[in-house]
Amino acid sequence: MKKFLLVLPLLFIVYTQHAQPQVQITNGIVRGVTEDEVTIFKGIPFAAPPVSDYRWRPPQPVVAWDGVRNASEFGPNCAQAGWGGSPGSITEGSSEDCLYLNLWLPSGTEPGAKLPVMVWIHGGAFVGGSGSGPGTVGNEFAKQGVILMTFNYRLGRLGHFAFPALSEEYPEEPKGSYAYMDQIAALQWVQENITGFGGDPENVTIFGFSAGGVSVHSLLTMPAARGLFHKAISESGGGRDGVLTGRPIRGENTDPFYPVSAERIGTNFSRRHGIEGIDASALAKLRAMSVEEIVDGGQETDGQGGPRTYSGPILDGKLVVETAESAYKSGRQASVPLIIGNTSAEIGGGFVNSSNSKEDLFALFGELESEAKAAYDPDGSKEFVEVITKFNTDWVWGEPGRFAAQSFVANGDPAYMYLFSYVPAPMRERMQFGAGHGSEVSYVFNNLNARWGASEATPEDLELALLMNTYWANFAKIGDPNGEGLPRWPTFQPETNEIMEFQRDGSAASKPDPRKMRLDVIKKAFELRMEIQSRGGI
Repeated sequence: MKKFLLVLPLLFIVYTQHAQPQVQITNGIVRGVTEDEVTIFKGIPFAAPPVSDYRWRPPQPVVAWDGVRNASEFGPNCAQAGWGGSPGSITEGSSEDCLYLNLWLPSGTEPGAKLPVMVWIHGGAFVGGSGSGPGTVGNEFAKQGVILMTFNYRLGRLGHFAFPALSEEYPEEPKGSYAYMDQIAALQWVQENITGFGGDPENVTIFGFSAGGVSVHSLLTMPAARGLFHKAISESGGGRDGVLTGRPIRGENTDPFYPVSAERIGTNFSRRHGIEGIDASALAKLRAMSVEEIVDGGQETDGQGGPRTYSGPILDGKLVVETAESAYKSGRQASVPLIIGNTSAEIGGGFVNSSNSKEDLFALFGELESEAKAAYDPDGSKEFVEVITKFNTDWVWGEPGRFAAQSFVANGDPAYMYLFSYVPAPMRERMQFGAGHGSEVSYVFNNLNARWGASEATPEDLELALLMNTYWANFAKIGDPNGEGLPRWPTFQPETNEIMEFQRDGSAASKPDPRKMRLDVIKKAFELRMEIQSRGGI
């Protein structure tokens, strides 16, 4: 009993230190919290607030603070209108002052421990989302011995915008894709500070979903991002040019989806708000607008058929120097291991085209019409909704993902492909064609309480979530998802065409890609479109 009383004060001191751990970083000291064997730091600024004169500028340095900064609460999300938000408003909890990051690490991690680091890039079509969503907290990664970082990046017109006076201002700076500049700044913060949290700046994995997956492709191909990460995972991020393609700041674009320059879009927006001219005075008026006026909610026109806003990457020639597709075709991407894949039924409806019937859709394939029918509807019995869902999935995500994997393999880098087909039992009647966009994220994070359409987790749910979280953590550690006791996930090889499918019943199996016929005809359609474009057609 006396011995116990002597030891108790020491245990109390150690517990107190771990419960409120403090770390010295570049700009000052931050204090986090420890919960359930995981230490968490939230709301750490990695750049100055991008407001006023810093609106539409690259991230600026953080002003150092005195004393200890409380890092127990998330910072604001980046300003966004939200889905279905009312005009002239931004969602609660969002702000133009939003460049903050969050960390989860095993409790008791010492500086210099050299744990692998994973950096999550959230989705949201470049107009929504945040690094503080309940579905992407990093507790389970931390329990796997990995440091997880999430962060915010500027969205919508604040994240991607061009205007003639902006192009002339600070000519040495990159322009256009401020969201990507934020992402690079977050990765630079890791290089400068993660050692103090026990992370290894030479073992960083970037991973993201949807717009975050598109961002992964862009970071893989931007010179300014070289050396800031060492592995990459793109979840439902495509891999070719297409829906979220690059667009030059000036001049005409060869992309038929977007035939005008980004500067023209910015000028259309300013004119709608009564701002005439394209000089520094006009830019000052744009910067004086409220954030609610800037974030006005979507793809609208200028009244004469010209678009006013565009939410995707912009080719400025300094930061974004080419599209992912052109880089992959030439082998100019970063030489790192890759995991890439998508869900089996990403999205239905007229997402890619406005076809109203199978006949209309197949007619778009031109000389490939018979091959498309054989791949998507061999006996003519499938419903249109199933065909259009599979087509959308393959065109935007499936075939582009395979193309990217092939490009990495051709460059001598390992690539691992997956298809997420799992649908929880209570949802199988409603999701009869497969797993929808984003449905794998809660399994990757092993955070089933935050699932879309959440239902009580089944044993199959729990087993699959642990499996996927372990694959992702293993990849972050060694560049290979495989480990003891896990179903073998082979590297992708075009000759064998093997992928890992997380199947509808929750099991995982490596197999030849069951979508091969469909993806092959999509590939031919891409090539045919490019041939027509090269001859001056659409």
